[in-house]
Amino acid sequence: MVLATVAPATMAYGINDNFSIGGVLAAAEQCQNLNSASEGVDNECKGGMSLQLEMSLRPDDRNELYLKLGFGIDHTLNEISPWNLAPWAADLESDVLNINGLSRNYLMAAWYKHTVTFENENALSASIGILDSTDYLDSNVYSNDEYTQFMNQIFVNNGSYGLPSYDAGAALEWKSGSWSVNALGINVGENDDGNNYNFWGAQAAYQADSSLGVGNYRVILVGTSSNFLDPSGTNEEDRLAWGFSLDQAFGDVVGAFLRVAWQSDDAAIDYKALYSGGLDFNGNGWGRETDNIGVGYAYLPGGNIDLNSSQIFEIYYRYSLIKNVGITADVQYMKDNYSNSEIFNDDTAGWVFGLRLTAEF
Repeated sequence: MVLATVAPATMAYGINDNFSIGGVLAAAEQCQNLNSASEGVDNECKGGMSLQLEMSLRPDDRNELYLKLGFGIDHTLNEISPWNLAPWAADLESDVLNINGLSRNYLMAAWYKHTVTFENENALSASIGILDSTDYLDSNVYSNDEYTQFMNQIFVNNGSYGLPSYDAGAALEWKSGSWSVNALGINVGENDDGNNYNFWGAQAAYQADSSLGVGNYRVILVGTSSNFLDPSGTNEEDRLAWGFSLDQAFGDVVGAFLRVAWQSDDAAIDYKALYSGGLDFNGNGWGRETDNIGVGYAYLPGGNIDLNSSQIFEIYYRYSLIKNVGITADVQYMKDNYSNSEIFNDDTAGWVFGLRLTAEF
């Protein structure tokens, strides 16, 4: 499974003290150039657009009602590329229709949250409704937003967790100073096997503010009910995955991130582990503080089907045009190694060149 992580960082506009709206509009064009083209796959360019609208009503400091709507046009290269991982992780046309096989369109999230505060900076929040697990698990400062950071899905969230989005569930969030713990459960309409299943996950996190800069250290554990087919396609198994997500600032210009995860292999899985990391360079270093450069590399050893491994390298430059509007030039190198595939060559490798325009409001 591959997951999506945090809702896009929109710039909410306060209508009054209790009600705010915000959103993100992003359009991208991507072109693929395959070094070792698979049969029937061409070197071509495709575009796509994603619009997400968010509304939040806070009657007081303890209660919040939240709604997110998503709309998409086309798919960029996601539906025609030969690679296993999507070149752009945005919610595009097919992602906002028939969500999780439930015949629900455009409604991505809708939940109610109640927060209780205690002494000594302690707070406990409980949420119920249509949730996105990536809002609670596997966040990362430098590698978590497909609209303003990396485009490839592997640098948005950890593919080993299979984090579900946009389905019914409940979540708890506990915050105490520099420590936090999140836990949630979601009932998901259907998986790739067409089965309804239950998902649960937990994350413990610590934030340190040292002489180096701010660092965030997270440990994640997730699992599912036994509704996933095994490699033979005859038995249903559960899934279990664990790992960590780290990010650390080194002064005002340089930041680094690291994600590592492993998962059980009773069910059929594409990858048994993920190892990814990279660097972020803030525009403070060259006099453009709202610009940044991101560089990332990921290696995924194959699971128990026909993939031996995948490798992804990505570099991008985000140039701020005006406040809340930026354009990103993005380059990806992707390579999938197959063992016994009748569709793909042993090594399906190539480049993806992208241009993305994003407006946050």
